[in-house]
Amino acid sequence: MIAGEHTNTLLLTRSMYPSLTKTEKKIADYVLKDPDSVLYATVTDLAEKADAGETSVLRFCRNLGFKSYQDFKLSLAKDLVTPLKHQESQIEENDELSIVAQKMTMENIASLEYTLSLLNMNELQKAVDAILKAQRLFFMGVGSSAMTAMDAQYRFMRLGFVGEAVIDPHVMAMNATLMSSNDVVFGISTSGSTKDLVDTVRLAKENNVYFICLTSHAKSPITKYADSILLIRSRETPLQGGAFSSKMAQIHVLDILSTAVALKAKEKTYHAIQQTAKSVLDKLY
Repeated sequence: MIAGEHTNTLLLTRSMYPSLTKTEKKIADYVLKDPDSVLYATVTDLAEKADAGETSVLRFCRNLGFKSYQDFKLSLAKDLVTPLKHQESQIEENDELSIVAQKMTMENIASLEYTLSLLNMNELQKAVDAILKAQRLFFMGVGSSAMTAMDAQYRFMRLGFVGEAVIDPHVMAMNATLMSSNDVVFGISTSGSTKDLVDTVRLAKENNVYFICLTSHAKSPITKYADSILLIRSRETPLQGGAFSSKMAQIHVLDILSTAVALKAKEKTYHAIQQTAKSVLDKLY
């Protein structure tokens, strides 16, 4: 299930939008344009306003992870009662440096808050449980996401877990064929459509590997293989690959995940943190 108890329905709709059918996109367009009126609309009302069928409305709700149209409206109502505070700020060419700094700061704060609203706690808990039981962890990503994979490997190594950051597509494929059901793959792809990573995960799943996916697109080629989907907010265009706001959202989720794991296995992780800290003492002046 994609939608969670605290999921922001409008953000989830935007995240799902590329994967919706033509008819479902018309429904999404209406919901995003006038969410207040949807609260008072029946299934029939929304179908008529969006020029779609009632079945399409119900399918749209189910695709977002809601059991019914009423569940969808209840979640939407919560969003509208407590809306997200920050407005997206477009930087203009004539903005002063101080204004640019302010807008970037607000954008990055908004990115973290939006990501929290998208994060499904059930999916997060599944990821925590899988990592705690894993024999080996493989963190995978290419391009900008490769940097996040290396950050993740470093963080979990400090906590005492056997992990490896794999960022070369050929090495990814070879690792995938040698994995076992005791291993966990943590794949990072903002678009969810990174071919090298999708192909690798497909191979790994043949060995019954548990797959955790960190992405901004709830329905994308990579999420078809995911056992746990961790959603982040991203505003990247094809010309903005590797935007810092997306990077911070990825790191933020990893921070939450690794902290949750550390709390669950505190004896192991506390000892590992002490040992790894001692190991580098002579590297400092």
